[in-house]
Amino acid sequence: MTETVRTYLNPAHFFMLLRAHGTDFFAGVPDSLLKDICAYITDNVKQSQHVIAANEGTALAMAAGHHLATGKIACVYLQNSGLGNTINPLLSLCSQKVYAIPALLLIGWRGEPGKKDEPQHLLQGALTPTMLQHMGVPYEILPDYAEGAFEVITKAYAHMEKEKEPFALLVKKETFEKYRLSSQAEVFNGQDMLHREEILEEVIECFPSAPLVTTTGFTSREMFELRVQKSQSHRHDFLTVGSMGHCSSIALGVALSTAQDVLCIDGDGAALMHMGSFATIAKCRLKNFKHVLINNAVHDSVGGQPTGSVQIDFPGVARACGYQEAMRARSSEEVKNSLRKLKETPGPCFLEVQALPGARADLGRPTTSTHQNKDAFMNHLRGREDILSF
Repeated sequence: MTETVRTYLNPAHFFMLLRAHGTDFFAGVPDSLLKDICAYITDNVKQSQHVIAANEGTALAMAAGHHLATGKIACVYLQNSGLGNTINPLLSLCSQKVYAIPALLLIGWRGEPGKKDEPQHLLQGALTPTMLQHMGVPYEILPDYAEGAFEVITKAYAHMEKEKEPFALLVKKETFEKYRLSSQAEVFNGQDMLHREEILEEVIECFPSAPLVTTTGFTSREMFELRVQKSQSHRHDFLTVGSMGHCSSIALGVALSTAQDVLCIDGDGAALMHMGSFATIAKCRLKNFKHVLINNAVHDSVGGQPTGSVQIDFPGVARACGYQEAMRARSSEEVKNSLRKLKETPGPCFLEVQALPGARADLGRPTTSTHQNKDAFMNHLRGREDILSF
């Protein structure tokens, strides 16, 4: 009967297996499938040896630097959607044919074939093993029980120490036993501050007909449900369900091709991932580009790990890059006033809204397909409302 009982890998046991092989440095970008082990690492590794990075390539580069300084193998954690960000350092830095630098990649396998998942993960999930193979990265699926994990980890370290190259562990859904983060992330708090969904409500109140491009995660899901609650059409919104960090660049491409005011609704973790887009946006000097960044200082949809954005002066970054106007709001009254100013001021214009973390427990997902969303948004931009609308 014990063979029919569902097993889970204890995060503490997994962590100690890595430590036994000398790994004491961890870097990465949080993932929902890895949230339990990420939470354990956050609680049990000092800050100098654990860095939540802006993107996955940055994390791998830090792991390479750690190896250069210590000779030890670091652990880099990521969702498989972030593999694209690691390709450059994997192939031109860590590869056996370049500098031969080992690193243990812990990869959450979203879109695993045969498992139900969101559309943005399905193709990536199907291609993940092939991508690793083509990049010359050996991999194993991490077992969900102690003995199997011990064997696979032993194999991984033996390979890395002999061949001097990265090795990947693919992590399936519900591999790890539940672990609740006890460390308190530094977040915003204060009187009359709003949650992200309340801020989005203010945005569509101020910009009732402008095209919106909303960022990955809870933001797009909340925008979809707000439209439903208000009996409004979804045709105004392009919901960026994947492509984390590229929301502002999508919005820029739209703004370059229409005379309408275009709003990018960004998040702090996403903005940090590809902050170079700020400079590109400012360089284009579009009067119709309006950039709203909702900063709640956490990766909300993948476990609440801190982004480190509490201390970042986002308006200062925007001004330094060349935005025409850059503002910050915290209270509900400041949000209303700043949105009105954003609407009236020629762009490129930037508004950071500092927000409370968290989302509704009953938050759903869009009930229309990504193709329906795209088609309705395109038709709205072209003034073809009679063809398709939701």
